[in-house]
Amino acid sequence: MAYHKVNADQRAQGHSPYLDNDELQATALELEWDMEKELEEPGFDHFRPHGVVQHHLENLQSPDLDLEPIQPSSSPKGRFQRLQEDPDYISHCTRQPKSNRCSFFQILKVFCTALILFIFGIVVGYYACKKCPSPPPSQEPNNPRIYHEILKEIKAEHIQQIYRDLLQFPTEDDVGVATKILVQWRSQGLEDVRLVNYSVLLDLPGSSSNTVTLKNSGECFYPSGQQCNRETKTLHSQDLLYSYAAYSAKGTLEAELVDVQYGTVADLIRIQAITNVTKKIALLKLGQSPLLYKLSLLEDAGFGGVLLYVDPCDLPKTTDLTDKAFMVSLNGGGDPSTPGYASIDGSYRQNRLNLTTLLVQPISAVLAKKLISLPEDTVQKDRCIPLQWSAAGKKIISLNIQSVTTYKTISNVIGYLKGTVFPDRYVIIGSHHNSLNAYSGQEWASSTAVITAFIQALTLKVKKGWRPDRTIVFCSWAGTVFGNIGSYEWAEDLKGVLQRNVVAYISLHNPVRGNSTLHPVASPSLQQLAAESQSFKCVDKTRCPGSNVSSVQIQGDSDYFINHLGVPVTQFSYEDIKTSENSSFLSEALFPVHMTKTEELDPSFSLHETIAKLTGQVTLQIANEPVLPFNALDIALEVQNSLKGNSW
Repeated sequence: MAYHKVNADQRAQGHSPYLDNDELQATALELEWDMEKELEEPGFDHFRPHGVVQHHLENLQSPDLDLEPIQPSSSPKGRFQRLQEDPDYISHCTRQPKSNRCSFFQILKVFCTALILFIFGIVVGYYACKKCPSPPPSQEPNNPRIYHEILKEIKAEHIQQIYRDLLQFPTEDDVGVATKILVQWRSQGLEDVRLVNYSVLLDLPGSSSNTVTLKNSGECFYPSGQQCNRETKTLHSQDLLYSYAAYSAKGTLEAELVDVQYGTVADLIRIQAITNVTKKIALLKLGQSPLLYKLSLLEDAGFGGVLLYVDPCDLPKTTDLTDKAFMVSLNGGGDPSTPGYASIDGSYRQNRLNLTTLLVQPISAVLAKKLISLPEDTVQKDRCIPLQWSAAGKKIISLNIQSVTTYKTISNVIGYLKGTVFPDRYVIIGSHHNSLNAYSGQEWASSTAVITAFIQALTLKVKKGWRPDRTIVFCSWAGTVFGNIGSYEWAEDLKGVLQRNVVAYISLHNPVRGNSTLHPVASPSLQQLAAESQSFKCVDKTRCPGSNVSSVQIQGDSDYFINHLGVPVTQFSYEDIKTSENSSFLSEALFPVHMTKTEELDPSFSLHETIAKLTGQVTLQIANEPVLPFNALDIALEVQNSLKGNSW
């Protein structure tokens, strides 16, 4: 009877018709109550369920089973629940003490396990911290000391050795020179260095030198002023070939020569009032204003050609370049075939073989004197007399220009020293290297030697665990003499990133042009920093250089960063004292500077060392100071001074 309910459940699975009877359901509830009572009787432990089940099944199968109506129990609940409702209920569970003991031991086990894990964690953490290198202390209080440790590694003898090693590089291939510089920088310890190549349009000299011929006498001259003959061509072949204006118009023009002095608006008005200048050749002085601006005025006026020279009165007294021709570029910047965008694969290229309709040829001051029939000596009683046309009558000349425009591959060398605090903020320091034997002069080796010496000093400190807060980017640009092509193309390629992330550009363009005066140039926001940096190594304060920092726009590869990205720029260089206010923009002329000339200017390379340390001092301060060392007040003063100079 105790298992009658079980059979009922089994039949429920087979959908027995008995389960639909209400009386059978009531009987099942009563039988469940009887079963629970039997479980409480003594001797139940010897109960055999299998026999009972068998007996129960036989009774169910008996046809004489009398199912009397049974009222359902008033409390049809489980046994233990109903017993708990009974006020006289006394628990008969004999396993309750064992459960309490189990719970106690389980809690104790959990507590001991947690305690052991806690102690083990403390031990592991102690030994792990003991073996780990302690974080470097804040570098901020020790920045001056760190700067001094880095800069003292820059030595003149090291720069001189690097300079001489650079001169051993082949000059006929720009990619080869760039590869040598890359290997040299990596050997100094700069790990992240790469070449960035661009295929650009270059204007190269032809197979023979350009010439100027006097039609009246039939005399032929090279740009330097020497007469055309085989011997002269053999002795000075490189200087003669590279005395030209890149991207000038090509061909031959025979016309009257007209002296236009500096080519200002006033000069042109005066000339046009007395003569017709259409298709004539202008004799133009370099200086006072940008060359491209003056050429645009001459082109609009109708001139067909230009002979360009530097007046000796505008040159420093310590420099004798009267018999030297020079090179200029008529390219405003970047690859002329891709103006405003990078020369990368897939870029559209424009057909711009000539950037002007004028035939432009640079000549020496000696040749200019011959053309205007002046005596050789124009210096009287320590006073320089500017060159000016004094002879009456017309002078017809024939100008022959035969440069060649072609596509070449140039390679920038870009190296990175990643910062630790602001790795996405860049301080760029740039020099330049020789491009396709652009000139026999070796002035490019000076800037490359200085930046390489600075890299060498920095990497010695980096090997000891130090790094700058901001990323320093080292650049050796290609194509500088053709219009800063390498820097333009790289900056145009990465314009979006550079606009957001570059904080300053430090230029090493021609760091030693003379040996008389240190000439710092800086954007207004960096003028105070440039002035303060000059006295960092002064022992005798009475002989320290002055704090006069010029804000005149810097020439060279910094052009794109200043004028297109708005990045503040600074540069230190040694120059000779100028003698005339007209000497501005003379740096557009690239005179040949040979190795012997560079070592004559700075035989001990002490000037190079000073430039390297000044440049390094400024670079380290910008790269490491928590707040950029910019001075907004200097910007306001510069704007105020500019407004004072305007009539409106």
